Amino acid sequence: MEKIGFIGMGNMATAIARGFIKSGSVPKENVRAFAPNQTKLAENAKNIGFTPCGDIIEMVKDCDTLIMACKPYQIRDVLAQIQGELTGKALISIAAGWVFDTYHDMLGDKVKILCIMPNTPAMVGQGVILFEQKTSFTDKEIETARALFGTLGLVETLPTSLMGIGGAISGCGPAFMDVIMEAYADAAVKYGISRDLAYRLVSQTMLGSARLQQVTGSHPGVLKDAVCSPNGTTIRGVDTLEKNGVRGSLISSIDAIMDYKLKK
Repeated sequence: MEKIGFIGMGNMATAIARGFIKSGSVPKENVRAFAPNQTKLAENAKNIGFTPCGDIIEMVKDCDTLIMACKPYQIRDVLAQIQGELTGKALISIAAGWVFDTYHDMLGDKVKILCIMPNTPAMVGQGVILFEQKTSFTDKEIETARALFGTLGLVETLPTSLMGIGGAISGCGPAFMDVIMEAYADAAVKYGISRDLAYRLVSQTMLGSARLQQVTGSHPGVLKDAVCSPNGTTIRGVDTLEKNGVRGSLISSIDAIMDYKLKK
């Protein structure tokens, strides 16, 4: 089986590497990683099972597929360092803001390029992984990549023009879901439930609600209506959310991301 090398081992790369190895989709002995902080890299390697590398050039030579997982602002310098060793290899980028054309302008046709955007729930096999439609991977290679990343969650393909909004929803979204879970857990604690139990109740409620929508394919409004009895308690809570502009606030959180991206 091909060897996979991670360039950078931050939170997202750690989630992916852990997911690959935990799912058995890639044997741990075939996973390599390089990061400047060798102490932290060694610690992650011990916990996850991949092989830490002290020399980025040697790692690139040794691997068939490279996953670009360093900070976006570091990529140009990294590519300048390893460009001579990339010919004939596959490069999968998880860097926000980097798309096929950006890499192709620098590397040309000598490297096969695929840009994706995963999110942190990939660590537990419940992630969302967005594939950019424009790629130099063959159809068979895309199929292989989809099967590989499919072990980490839902894989969807988007045109380049929609990768920004797709990433805002799925990439930033976990933080927004966490805010919602924390707020409802705070409410539970306020009325006497222990913190640990509050998190279990709220997390399972969010998980179950999402799964119910997935399985039934029902409009969220239909599922909401099914819980709201006439003159009942739930509709009063919904009414309060509407009065406090919860929908507008949630949409505005995405507007803030997209506005920021446009200014960069």
